[in-house]
Amino acid sequence: MPTISAFFGIFIRMYFAPGEHGPPHFHAYYNEFKATVDIRTCEILDGSLPPKQRKLTTAWAELHQDDLIANWALVMSGRRPRRLPPLR
Repeated sequence: MPTISAFFGIFIRMYFAPGEHGPPHFHAYYNEFKATVDIRTCEILDGSLPPKQRKLTTAWAELHQDDLIANWALVMSGRRPRRLPPLR
C-alpha cells in the first residue's frame, strides 16, 4: 500500500487493487493508531486517531478531496495513486 502523503507523523496510504471495497477511502496511520477515512465525507469509517491527528487528517482530506477521488479512480483501475502534498 503506497504512501500518498505524510505530515506531522501521519502517513496517508491507499491500496491499489481493482475491486477494493467501497466506499472510496484512504488509510491514515499515526504511531500505533490507524483509521479508514471516507473520501466523500472525510469521516472515520473504522479505527481511530488521537483528536489532534484526527483534525489534521480531516483538514488535509477536505483540502485534497478532488485529488483523493481522482486517486480512487486510479486505484480502482489497478494503477498506482499519485502523491499529494502534505498539510503544512
